[in-house]
Amino acid sequence: MSSRFAPRPTRTTVRGGETAIPQGMPRQATASRTRTWTPHYPLDLGLTLGPLRRGPSDPTFRTTPDGSAWRASRTPEGPGTLRVALRTGTAEAEAWGPGADWLLDRLPHLLGDADAPEDFTPRHRLLAATAHRRPGLRLTRTGLVLESLIPSILEQKVTTDEAYRAWRLLVRKYGEPAPGPTPPELRLHVMPDPRTWTLIPSWEWHKAGVDNKRASAILRAARVAARLEEAAAMEPLQAQARLELIPGIGPWTSAETVQRSNGAPDAVTVGDLHLPGIIGYALAGDRRADDEAMLALLEPYAGQRHRAARLILLSGRTPPRREPRMRVGNIAPL
Repeated sequence: MSSRFAPRPTRTTVRGGETAIPQGMPRQATASRTRTWTPHYPLDLGLTLGPLRRGPSDPTFRTTPDGSAWRASRTPEGPGTLRVALRTGTAEAEAWGPGADWLLDRLPHLLGDADAPEDFTPRHRLLAATAHRRPGLRLTRTGLVLESLIPSILEQKVTTDEAYRAWRLLVRKYGEPAPGPTPPELRLHVMPDPRTWTLIPSWEWHKAGVDNKRASAILRAARVAARLEEAAAMEPLQAQARLELIPGIGPWTSAETVQRSNGAPDAVTVGDLHLPGIIGYALAGDRRADDEAMLALLEPYAGQRHRAARLILLSGRTPPRREPRMRVGNIAPL
């Protein structure tokens, strides 16, 4: 095992500071907070934070060649930008904006400190081999619901490319530039606040390729955003139940959300077009498995079924494609 991922005792340092001020930029715009934190476990930053990224051009999540991950979030304290990188096993983080302290306070949870992979016992050699090859996988916990819920709603019943495009267009048009001296080429944006989501005109949803059903679900969620954000502090099943009170949010969407907001290790994504076949093929050679068969195969991993699914997806063992890809829709020109 490389020294980068060698377990080390937890150590935390927090300090205030300022970055160099680019010419012409107001001084207060560059005030930053920094924190270093050393996990006591192997950590792969890409695997852990990867689920938060909605496509390669996600305006709220970007990576840079130096290995840094940049996130723009709307926290309870306001917009914030977080840059985090691993240096010899230590997470070095810097944050800007009103939400900077909130983001830094929760850095350990973001990097999987609340996760318990030791509770997972592989019962299939594929899972055992993948877990051995991926010791740095941790389940992230953002503590933020809407930033995972809205893109999950956009992903309902469409291709990922369509959903990523809609998220990108809406965030860039109705969000705001991320605070701090972020590299301009990243074009990092904070997603719109709940009120702004409710004010997006119907034709703009249409131009982004979002049908009325998904747009209406997002509007209903945005109107009760404060109540939904409370779900981040609940047990995952309670959190899913809270989300599913909103028409248009079902088990698929709630699971996709709490996997990220709550770090839920057992939240299984049911109702997915491809996942049952992937899990059925990996564990039983059954590429035609449905949700019922998938849940039966994952039953030995109760309490850790989402982790089992992540490991299967990371294993690369997927059924050969025999059917055409899902057709890409485009409602914008209609």
